[in-house]
Amino acid sequence: MTAREDWWYDEAAGPLVRPYAMVRGRTRPNAPDLHLVTQVRVSAFASDQTSLTVEHREIMALCTRPLSVAEVAAYLDVPLIVVKILLSDLIERGDVIVQNSSPQIPDRDLLQAVLDGVRGI
Repeated sequence: MTAREDWWYDEAAGPLVRPYAMVRGRTRPNAPDLHLVTQVRVSAFASDQTSLTVEHREIMALCTRPLSVAEVAAYLDVPLIVVKILLSDLIERGDVIVQNSSPQIPDRDLLQAVLDGVRGI
């Protein structure tokens, strides 16, 4: 980091911008179906990014290829709920596309077969 870019970061304290400030005090995402494994990527029809916050632009830069919500949170090093709120903003604008928004729960019979197979080893 250059001297201009590191003013907001303290080695002992971490980022000086608190998560509630990044999302303007909001605590719930507008897109309720964002799970840890939900894949997100930038839309081909993304709008002008000049009105976006730095965090929104970082997400846009990361999501040029599909990433899970958990991966985005890990890359940005911010709490999961913050990423969900920021992503929901981008989804509302049409800048980000959600893929496979609901995790698939495997069939109970399949899980039992796997468990029986593991026990047989």
